[in-house]
Amino acid sequence: MVERSEFVPTEASVRRALGRAATGRALDADEAAALLTARGAALDELFRIAGEIRDAGLREAGRPGVVTYSKKVFIPLTRLCRDRCHYCTFATVPHRLPAAYLERDEVLAIAREGAAQGCKEALFTLGDRPEERWPAAREWLDERGYDSTLDYLRACAVAVLEETGLLPHLNPGVLSWSELQRLKPVAPSMGMMLETTATRLWSEPGGPHFGSPDKEPAVRLRVLDDAGRVGVPFTTGILIGIGEHRAERVDALFAIRRAMREYGHLQEVIVQNFRAKPDTAMRGMPDAELHDLAATVAVARVLLGPKARIQAPPNLIAGEYDLLLRAGIDDWGGVSPVTPDHVNPERPWPQLDELAARTAAAGFTLRERLTVYPEYVRAGGPWLDPRLLPHVTALAEPATGLAVEAARPVGRPWQEPEEVFGGRTDLHVTIDVTGRTEDRRGDFDSVYGDWSEVANKVTRPVPGTGGGDADLRAGLRLAADDPAALLTPAHEAQALALFGADGPALDELCRTADDVRRDAVGDDVTYVVNRNINFTNVCYVGCRFCAFAQRESDADAFRLSLKQVADRAEEAWTAGATEVCLQGGIDPKMPVTGYADIVRAIKARVPGMHVHAFSPMEIVTAAAKAGVPVREWLGMLREAGLDTIPGTAAEILDDDVRWVLTKGKLPAAAWVEVVSTAHELGIRSSSTMMYGHVDHPGQWLAHLRVLAGVQDRTGGFTEFVALPFVHTNAPIYLAGIARPGPTWRENRVVHAMARLLLHGRIDNIQCSWVKLGDAGTVEMLRGGCNDLGGTLMEETISRMAGSGNGSARTEEQLRSIATAAGRPFRKRTTAYGNARA
Repeated sequence: MVERSEFVPTEASVRRALGRAATGRALDADEAAALLTARGAALDELFRIAGEIRDAGLREAGRPGVVTYSKKVFIPLTRLCRDRCHYCTFATVPHRLPAAYLERDEVLAIAREGAAQGCKEALFTLGDRPEERWPAAREWLDERGYDSTLDYLRACAVAVLEETGLLPHLNPGVLSWSELQRLKPVAPSMGMMLETTATRLWSEPGGPHFGSPDKEPAVRLRVLDDAGRVGVPFTTGILIGIGEHRAERVDALFAIRRAMREYGHLQEVIVQNFRAKPDTAMRGMPDAELHDLAATVAVARVLLGPKARIQAPPNLIAGEYDLLLRAGIDDWGGVSPVTPDHVNPERPWPQLDELAARTAAAGFTLRERLTVYPEYVRAGGPWLDPRLLPHVTALAEPATGLAVEAARPVGRPWQEPEEVFGGRTDLHVTIDVTGRTEDRRGDFDSVYGDWSEVANKVTRPVPGTGGGDADLRAGLRLAADDPAALLTPAHEAQALALFGADGPALDELCRTADDVRRDAVGDDVTYVVNRNINFTNVCYVGCRFCAFAQRESDADAFRLSLKQVADRAEEAWTAGATEVCLQGGIDPKMPVTGYADIVRAIKARVPGMHVHAFSPMEIVTAAAKAGVPVREWLGMLREAGLDTIPGTAAEILDDDVRWVLTKGKLPAAAWVEVVSTAHELGIRSSSTMMYGHVDHPGQWLAHLRVLAGVQDRTGGFTEFVALPFVHTNAPIYLAGIARPGPTWRENRVVHAMARLLLHGRIDNIQCSWVKLGDAGTVEMLRGGCNDLGGTLMEETISRMAGSGNGSARTEEQLRSIATAAGRPFRKRTTAYGNARA
């Protein structure tokens, strides 16, 4: 978001911008703003350029000359809203409504009428979180057993799918990452208009969005990003004529382009013109002029490119169909033969016959699409939950992804598909023999987003924050006298200086860390006899550092059956293991009961085995898929027999780093919520940090502060594990963005600093022999570490990334590492008690 002074274009600047656009050169913000003022012959030339870009995109998509629309019903689930937009007549007050919400039967009646007339989309439109403003809304939900508007929306979407077969498109306003996760399984697409990035229109009294918490541009931009991270086909757009400057309008289009390129999830962009309505604060403001709308559409087309799908609502353009088609749209949006446009009730939808005729008169063919655009229908898995696929494919042409116009929706069960096991289930063995089939996934160029946009988000340390010699000396003194004090903001300069230590200073730092280790836990080097079991590597999240995840169709993909998991657990018990550690990809076909079923299968086969299972990412996505709170989901796992959870999926607990590294993984706050909730339920966890990629010491320090804060509140962490980034096959390294893992100096300093900074909070500091190798592990034991982790027996995640240190160690080999460090050894349990002989 940029607060810009208004650029005043000249005829020369318009001509120059047209010349650059005509030759395919990128436009800057001032050039795009100049084109918004094009009129007469200049506007005709802009239309020509935009039309050619649109036509090239339609040819590339395999539907030349096709303009689409969606046949829908409009379901106004609630017209109550906590916001106060000054142009809106949709939102109202409780006493003007018969009820705070439509009843479920009313929702289904609308959907059934639509299905009978061949509609395929159920557009749910509603106000933002009305229960937070209106007691009537809160009471209505409470009486019916719903915690929130979004819970009720989810239930209604499932009912529409199961009882009518219409495809829900959800417009509930601002959503968090977790809420998007919860709603994705019940809707093929969702949407939220960005409207504008002009913060002043929200923050200043008299602005159209003043007093509306959900209209803050920064909040809405975060929703666009989170929808991309979750993989939701998403609709957004801008609203023109509400008081924004041309530069601000362009800024909004650039923001949309950035999100579109980074995640590939924006299925359509709406350019909508303001139309004044009576009984609103903006009733006297002039309507956005139609040639201004058309110029904005054309500029949007030039900026967003041929792959963008751009829409203008046909009931708001005063019959100027040809004008908007010339400007570069390729979609008319949703049109209903059943329900009015409840947001613009004074503007009726055009008749479909008229829309087809007006489209044909401009040289195009009108075709019906589904609520989810054809590209996402054909791609399937990454974008559509398996429980939705039968509903979508029943209405879609397999070849084009467009709607089968003659199809009539029929209610179908919203249920999980039958899970298919198999694939390369011997990967845990053959990874050390034949290795992986390819060094990267087949969808490397698309699944991770636009790599240039990713590179632009890498943050660098602020110059001058590393501390000087005085800070280094002070830091070393503090490390010896009061190491945990280094974690406080008052000593940040000293802590950062220590993270930069090298040579004799680094040696002194490591000696100090080892002294602190000796005082805290003694000399024993501990280890656990355990087995890793990766039960599936099928995953579509798109973490950019991960070389483990595979598509279902990839040669190295696998899923283990419950019997195979239990067999491996029993083999481990027979070999002396006391723990199995289970983690897998975020497999969209994993049943809701699958995680608990795995735990039960192990406990049934080996009752005494400690089950250390499921990362916070697995937990939060499974809970969202089941539609229950994380606390409830964890309680179900505990009842099934879950003992502890791994504190993986932490990477760096700084969202600026996480969104570069992971694309769609849970935000830092969600990670903290999951582990904190687990601790509160008596489920302890490890804690981790993966370093040496696109991070810097300031972020390491902040990460350790977050862990310390959780430990102060819950006391639930059993250990801290420092995980050096393995770069060899990591996509973000292959793309040239991440560095090739940490240096040897950084390995030493991170382990030593973890011991010092977490002193008095987390006693056990573990080093990873898988990532460091035996010699490296010995060195870490001399610099503050006391734990080796486990025997593992199998290890696939690091090996797929390119680690060359094998997949297993025997007890004797682990003891040899301790002996090489000059230390005694002790076999432990997961919680650091004494293990069985």
